[in-house]
Amino acid sequence: MFEEPPPHPVPFKPTSASRITLAHIMTHHDTNLLGTVHGGVVMKLVDDAAGAVAGRHSEGPAVTGAMDEMAFLEPVRVGDLLKVQAQVNWTGRSSMEVGVRVLAERWNESGPATQVASAYLVFVAVDAEGAPRPVPQIEPETDRDRRRLQEAQIRRTHRLARRRAIMELREKRAAEGFED
Repeated sequence: MFEEPPPHPVPFKPTSASRITLAHIMTHHDTNLLGTVHGGVVMKLVDDAAGAVAGRHSEGPAVTGAMDEMAFLEPVRVGDLLKVQAQVNWTGRSSMEVGVRVLAERWNESGPATQVASAYLVFVAVDAEGAPRPVPQIEPETDRDRRRLQEAQIRRTHRLARRRAIMELREKRAAEGFED
């Protein structure tokens, strides 16, 4: 169903090798005009966690290439303890998809944490000059890891198809004399 990735010049790494959880207490400095935590604050925490995972997996610097998807599921409030969980779902030659799940433990409620957001980001490992460098291919360890890998491949296929369609449209419009 899915193509096998090309051979990698670096060894495989298990998905658990770079998985992390970051925690942060939300304060009134994080709020928007509605009194809930600003989405941009959550997005920065997501990018921080994903960047840490990408750097850990690639054993060096990695930069955000794209935020493929970000969903805000529940509001975050002052006092919530946010737990940002991230792991590499897929690897290419120099790029990685990192999946992020954000949970909130409500300071004034008991019970399980509430999932408040999720995101998928693409990172590119870079060398000292900023050029892409190879990354280890992931080795899924569980059925959940294998499902995440397959879903990441679907997202990648859609991302590349969307990019191709947009470029073809731009070329067509340019050939027809339209200026964008």
